[in-house]
Amino acid sequence: MNGQKKSNKGSTKRATPDLVSAGGVVYRLNDQSIEIVLCGRINPTRWSLPKGTPNEGETIIQTAVREAQEETGLIVQVEKPIGSINYWFTGKKNRSPLNKTVHFYLMKTTGGSTDDHDFEFDLVEWFDSGTAVRQLTFHSEARILQRAVDILFQRSKDQ
Repeated sequence: MNGQKKSNKGSTKRATPDLVSAGGVVYRLNDQSIEIVLCGRINPTRWSLPKGTPNEGETIIQTAVREAQEETGLIVQVEKPIGSINYWFTGKKNRSPLNKTVHFYLMKTTGGSTDDHDFEFDLVEWFDSGTAVRQLTFHSEARILQRAVDILFQRSKDQ
């Protein structure tokens, strides 16, 4: 079947993703609270986690770091993988269905400034962790963010 898998409804879907991206949940600890950086667009208003596609020869982790740094203006350090999301969408060029997997990593900021973010987003802002979860446009990203926040809260309890 050429790398395709038949679904329960009789249609065929590719067994592997057409596209792969990587990004991160970038955090900082501030006065006993956890803050998360989100990237936003104004029209329409959309908030997301920093992420993007690999450059040729780049590993997934290298992609995640580069994209987080470019899109936020911050210097980041990867701490651990926190999960991935997978979704289908319609391609812009030939209107064919595409499958995408996005891998996310927990990242601590070690410097930089959100004022130095790239042109891809209109806004890059820090939010307390609870607000950040509610601000995200896509529920799949909110679940990844909640997983990261849970890891950070558990870590603070264990110390």
